[in-house]
Amino acid sequence: MSWLAIVVLALSFVVLLVMGVPIAFCIGLSTALTMLLSIDAMPVVTTVAQRVATGLDSFALLAIPFFILAGQLMNHGGIAQRLVDFAKALLGMLPGGLAYVNIVAAMLFGAVSGSAVAAASAVGGFMGPQMEEEGYEKNFSAAVNITSATTGLLIPPSNVLIVYSLASGGVSIAALFLAGYLPGILVGLSLMAVAGVWAYRNDYPTSDRVPLKTALWRFIDALPSLFMLVVVIGGIVAGIFTATEAAAVAVLYALVLAFVYREITWRDLPDILLDTVTTSAIVLLLVGTSIAMSWVLSYENIPQGVASALVAMTDSTFVLLLIINVMLLAVGTFMDITPAVLIFTPIFLPIVMELGLDPIHFGIMLVLNLCVGLCTPPVGTVLFVGAAVGDTTISRLVRPLLPLFIAMIIALLVVTFVPAVSMWLPTVFGY
Repeated sequence: MSWLAIVVLALSFVVLLVMGVPIAFCIGLSTALTMLLSIDAMPVVTTVAQRVATGLDSFALLAIPFFILAGQLMNHGGIAQRLVDFAKALLGMLPGGLAYVNIVAAMLFGAVSGSAVAAASAVGGFMGPQMEEEGYEKNFSAAVNITSATTGLLIPPSNVLIVYSLASGGVSIAALFLAGYLPGILVGLSLMAVAGVWAYRNDYPTSDRVPLKTALWRFIDALPSLFMLVVVIGGIVAGIFTATEAAAVAVLYALVLAFVYREITWRDLPDILLDTVTTSAIVLLLVGTSIAMSWVLSYENIPQGVASALVAMTDSTFVLLLIINVMLLAVGTFMDITPAVLIFTPIFLPIVMELGLDPIHFGIMLVLNLCVGLCTPPVGTVLFVGAAVGDTTISRLVRPLLPLFIAMIIALLVVTFVPAVSMWLPTVFGY
């Protein structure tokens, strides 16, 4: 392991990030600079380009643009409003009920769309004004929306879990999808506990009880949207189609549903496709450059060096897992979730496997760590989207976000040290 390579890689990345360079270019340029030190007589630009192209040459990655398109169709297709109405019929009459509705709706919409940003934007756009109108404090509403939106990255289908499958060398996507359910629900319940206490202390109002007939109709109205989870996840687990084929099925299902709901017309499709292409290009550029950086890390034996250094610090599995969690929480504050998964999976996966952790369990732990980072500055995309949708500022969100952060970290510790939370469903289905 070359310490000079580590210094150049880390220092150049941080300097470029502080300068405001887009993170994909930060990764690519710092990779190229490190290659200049490491690889003699080899065209660096060509090598980086080859690694980017080779990394993107994956059938599994084709699922990402399909799931992004399905999320865009759902975001514009009236699905979010129906899920909010259904959640409100279930929970709106409880103390702090609208906060519960926000969390449950974000879990449901995040699950069917696979995007935390889409959930924060769509659900927050509906729930923020309603909560403020009924007496909820604006910053609290935005904080609940921001943190709950990340649950959709654990509850499948999840693009991040597909990326982890690629980075880990082919861990089963179906097993990862199954493993994400209980941790995602655990995070949602933890957030609901905090929201309930906060609502009780601030004496937030309750909504009127929805008549049983109205609740039933809202369930029927939301049922086609919820059924998409059954189609996609059920098809993957049953072996009817792969994750990529499931993503294509999700697009077709969402398109038909949007036209049935009459929320999308043919004239809307070009803008939706353009948004999908833009988002997909950003994500896949991050994936490609991150894979190139991962190759440099492997070439310099950096994962093995980090593993040896950590194991030399202590032989306690408990302490090592705590150290890894702290490092990942720190990484999540300044790096987006996709490149972080691609770069740090090869570093930490060998360590945790040596400790006896299953790669599926570690994948959920990794993603949950980085979900916390999505809610923190300076690179918390969900934080910025949620603040904009909630018409507030980052500084005003600090106080209501802190107890919600603590709830997420407690859920993270449970997932880390109780493997059954992640592994029970995959075990039941034979993975």
